[in-house]
Amino acid sequence: MNALTHAVQYFLNLGPSVMLPVFIFIIALIFRVKPGKALRSGVTIGIGMIGINLVLGLLSDNIGPAAQAMVTRFGFHLTIIDVGWPGVSAGTWAQPISAAIIPLAVIVNIVMLLLKLTKTMDVDIWNYWHFAAAAATALIVTGNFWFALAMAVLYEAACLIFADKTSPMVQKYYGLEDVSFPTGSAVAMGMVGIPIGWVIGKIPGINKIKADPESIQKRFGIFGEPWVMGFVIGAIIAALAGYDVGKIAQVGMNMAGVMFLMPRMVKILMEGLIPISEGAQEFLQSRFKDRKIYIGMDAALSTGSPAALSAGLLLVPITLFLAVVLPGNRVLPFGDLATIPFFVALIVPSRKGNIFQIVLTGTVVMALALLMATDFGSVMTQMMQGVVNTPGGATEMSNLDTGGNLLNWLVLKLSQLWNLVFH
Repeated sequence: MNALTHAVQYFLNLGPSVMLPVFIFIIALIFRVKPGKALRSGVTIGIGMIGINLVLGLLSDNIGPAAQAMVTRFGFHLTIIDVGWPGVSAGTWAQPISAAIIPLAVIVNIVMLLLKLTKTMDVDIWNYWHFAAAAATALIVTGNFWFALAMAVLYEAACLIFADKTSPMVQKYYGLEDVSFPTGSAVAMGMVGIPIGWVIGKIPGINKIKADPESIQKRFGIFGEPWVMGFVIGAIIAALAGYDVGKIAQVGMNMAGVMFLMPRMVKILMEGLIPISEGAQEFLQSRFKDRKIYIGMDAALSTGSPAALSAGLLLVPITLFLAVVLPGNRVLPFGDLATIPFFVALIVPSRKGNIFQIVLTGTVVMALALLMATDFGSVMTQMMQGVVNTPGGATEMSNLDTGGNLLNWLVLKLSQLWNLVFH
């Protein structure tokens, strides 16, 4: 098992820019795409992922320190630190059970496709760590290996089915043909946010406010351009962090760059994905008439939308404010603040890009995520032991991506129920 764990960890450490092209190339060959075309598609997708990761790095490098400065400036004192998804994913893959999850998840996906239980072929192997986190959670709480594997399978099935249901609006709004988002965190936030957003969209007065990027740009001209919105939001966050004028301008310009560059990076990735999607559809049509298949991709693709980025960035200071005033919360948001744009990936198309409604919805979703992450503190801390050191001033660790995730929180509750019934 140790050898398998090391092999899996080595492959994962190569990162999505290597992993994804390899899997795309293999899948393309299975769907009888010519080798040269398959190689070109895989490499193009890898280049797109490199571009997306560079832009996301720019986002994280600016928002992370600004969030930390806000925490210091306003003197927040909370006992559970949000270590972010990188820390939790490292803790997840350190668990012995995690090595079994990638082959298990691939098998489950194939079986569900063959049984017509899903239309999504999830090629986003990198994000299988969400399924592994569910298994690790269940194993830590119950100590039962088979129950833990069952939780991972249920988590994956929920993600694939929900990705199917939301794929039509994802394709229509984001312009991502034959793509779905089975990413665990985006699915879980969408399960909570879509119904909440529907209710908010029915409130008289609120339902009359048009605040999608197109309407904003039409009304305010150049001041409604996505890059201008990025500059303004970045400058506001920097100002709240207490930065000087020069640093405020730097953060503002970097966020303008994120808004401008991200759609172009997503376009490069989609250029590589289209031949694979076409090959998959032709392959299925020749064997299963009228059968449609979706390519499951990372919800990070949603950040090509100005509405997703704008709403996500606006939710950063809102989430910090919620952490202080929300009764029962003990989590200090930090590591996952720059990940909030991914959390709204499925909420954005459900609200048709209306930034005002997305932010209102996101505020409720983040409040619930903070409470779930608080409840997850002790178990998440056990998962992190020996992998991530508890930062000074905190007694426990959690995060918003996994601990504040409805699906993973339900796994936690089911595991605790299992203990009550069988122990």
